[in-house]
Amino acid sequence: MGLRSHRSPQFGQLKLSILAVGPTKSGPEHDLAHDYCKRFGPVGGPLGLSGIELVTVKSGGGRDKEGARLLEKVPKDARVLRLDEHGPSWTSVKLAEKISFWRDEGERALVFIIGGAEGYSDAVLKAYPATLAFGPQTWPHLLVRTMLAEQLYRAASILARTPYHKA
Repeated sequence: MGLRSHRSPQFGQLKLSILAVGPTKSGPEHDLAHDYCKRFGPVGGPLGLSGIELVTVKSGGGRDKEGARLLEKVPKDARVLRLDEHGPSWTSVKLAEKISFWRDEGERALVFIIGGAEGYSDAVLKAYPATLAFGPQTWPHLLVRTMLAEQLYRAASILARTPYHKA
């Protein structure tokens, strides 16, 4: 799959969302995640990528209750990737290629799910088997949101061929 930066005119915008269990507390991680989402708009918009929405669901009550809250927030017919340390790790370029491909195939929503401290419910695991990892380590959820927002901004920068991604 080659890197494509064009937008297929027959389709609308691909909306990206980060759906995470637990609130984003104020602090540097929160500020940085929001900064990357803000940066994404001007770069991703011309590419047919309509920004990054940060969505949180309440934590607590166990995996099943958190899972039910996650499932309620996923748009119908969205492509979903669960962040999971056991999933495949993609390079930034591969993530950009995948986003470009899905956009060009007519996907309307791409949702990245970050589970709670207890992990994912069986219902979430069954509904969304596709995963993505940031390596085999376990990362704090606030950092994962920030790293994911940065990687999505980087992916848009790669597709737009801006100088942000130097590799």
